[in-house]
Amino acid sequence: MPGSQEKELLNQAIDFAINDSWEASHKIVQDIHSAKAYWIHAVLHKIEGDEFNSRYWYEKAQQPFEIYNDPMQELIFIKNNL
Repeated sequence: MPGSQEKELLNQAIDFAINDSWEASHKIVQDIHSAKAYWIHAVLHKIEGDEFNSRYWYEKAQQPFEIYNDPMQELIFIKNNL
């Protein structure tokens, strides 16, 4: 997937997540195979309360699970660094 198309989709996934559309966000990121998509995927499972699955995606993204207490702040950080 070209970089700008991926960035657009990841921005859309984050916007969905911030606006409580967890499933729409998850549907986007589960089909993208990149570290940023894995990171968003990890945060989504953190929001869902599935710590085991979340930690799996954090590991794939090579990001720490514990660094952000607020998943929404984490998503905003990711969005600002796409």
